[in-house]
Amino acid sequence: MTEERPPFPPFTLDTARAKVQAAEDAWNTREPERVALAYTQNSVWRNRDVFLQGRDQIVEFLTGKWQRELDYALRKSLWSFTDDHIAVRFQYEWHDSNGNWFRSYGNELWEFDERGLMSRREASINDVTITESERRLFGPRPADERDPGHEIPLR
Repeated sequence: MTEERPPFPPFTLDTARAKVQAAEDAWNTREPERVALAYTQNSVWRNRDVFLQGRDQIVEFLTGKWQRELDYALRKSLWSFTDDHIAVRFQYEWHDSNGNWFRSYGNELWEFDERGLMSRREASINDVTITESERRLFGPRPADERDPGHEIPLR
């Protein structure tokens, strides 16, 4: 069985936006096994200062991430794309087990194989402490914000 994850490269503006929204939707499930299926078996990651390779390590990493980052809610926006690469900016909010809230800002660089699976992911992320009253992300993106050109506010 051949694994595929449409849309496939080469990307257009519409298919790149669809790929970004699909990634956001998957990550907001907080289901590591489901998220990992979007990556090649030997996908290479850099996430902050952590280097991973392969789906097993991705699942292990995401499992730990979502055990620490509670009530995680993510938004991604397309930044740029070429035939088989997509650049994304994102932010997500979460709290730790002590109830301290954070907004994490970052950029990702993605590379895809011909089957639409991500073979490489490079993520740079910074965390900002926020109060619970400063939250603006509450679960998956609402339907009225799913317009492909909808931008997330920078601050």
